[in-house]
Amino acid sequence: MPTKAISFCLLPSELIQYIILQLSLPEIIQLKSVNKSIFSIISDGDFIRNYNHQSSSATWLFLYKKRWRREALLYGFADSSNRWFNILICDMFKQVVPPGEDVYFLTANANIFLFALNNTQQLMSLDIMTRVVKNIPPSPLGPRGTSSWRRSGMKLLSCPHCPNHFRFLFAEYHENRPTLFEYNSRVERWEYCWGRDEVVCQDYYLDDEFIFLSASNGRNGSVIIGVVRPYECNTTITTTPLVIRPTFNEQHAEDHRLAVGFSWGNSIDLLHVYGDGNMMTIRSDKVNNNSNKRKIKRIELWGLSRNNGKYWEFASTAPNELIHKISKPYGAMMGCMQKTQGVTRAILMTNLEGTWETIWLSYNNNNNHWAWLQLPDCNMKGSNLAGVTFSSGLTLS
Repeated sequence: MPTKAISFCLLPSELIQYIILQLSLPEIIQLKSVNKSIFSIISDGDFIRNYNHQSSSATWLFLYKKRWRREALLYGFADSSNRWFNILICDMFKQVVPPGEDVYFLTANANIFLFALNNTQQLMSLDIMTRVVKNIPPSPLGPRGTSSWRRSGMKLLSCPHCPNHFRFLFAEYHENRPTLFEYNSRVERWEYCWGRDEVVCQDYYLDDEFIFLSASNGRNGSVIIGVVRPYECNTTITTTPLVIRPTFNEQHAEDHRLAVGFSWGNSIDLLHVYGDGNMMTIRSDKVNNNSNKRKIKRIELWGLSRNNGKYWEFASTAPNELIHKISKPYGAMMGCMQKTQGVTRAILMTNLEGTWETIWLSYNNNNNHWAWLQLPDCNMKGSNLAGVTFSSGLTLS
């Protein structure tokens, strides 16, 4: 055993616990193999409860990157950390994923990660703590290609009392009607129900009480399904989902009938990113007249109108000082959003000639404060981005 490991183990157990509690889960897992003493501390029930309580407030960003003829890698970064973690999942997939299959990362929550297979059009769940990989049966819509999944239209919910179970919800049109689909891993069954159009009251904006999923986003407006958040895995959705159809009012309509979801080159100067009933608009300018390179010039945040949800309502503009810090030349951009406990977070992924930049922005609705979380380099040059999402804290079990 290395001398440093022996010295660390000689510290009082309370101090060792305090030090380990400051670490992220991937680091704690590595410590388990140091010796029996540290393994015993990490496996103690009180330590697990303390760590899980502490980690519940952490927000993680996960990136799934692939290189031609090389293994794909899943990277994680916590807002309480200062470095990326490489989560080894390739060995877990080998017994389940057919050779030559293209795997895409859809979403994550706590220890559960959801992937889509492009060739066989299957869904697959992975529990990174138990290392269990399971195939999910096709939804009532049948097998779906990876391009059919919208990040703003799906939500993965892990069970708080049984972390190896989960519920997966997504919104889509079915028989020409906005529909909510739900898979429950406890019963291994899909259910779906049509939504109904209804005027939205202000109560539906209580953080973490309701889920908003995009059934469609277009140049003239969006179709969003709102549903009460289920907290138990052994219950079904008992309330009829609401259908909300926000548009821009006449004053803003012409300015926003442009691009949705992905910006490439000089084709557009306005990008929309959606998530959790919010929308971020990113305006850009050409670097020069003869270049496909662009730079961000303005970012706005919009939400559902408080009185009835019929309109996109302006919330805030990112300050010029922040724009100046993050604005670099790019050729393509994509993004995703999440809102929890009054804080809206967005990830903007930009690419310029094979080099990726990751921009993590947040907006606190309570004090109207914008923030930029600087991220270290993730070494993604030359890689393809095969999935990006926010997630809640990982948990010990």
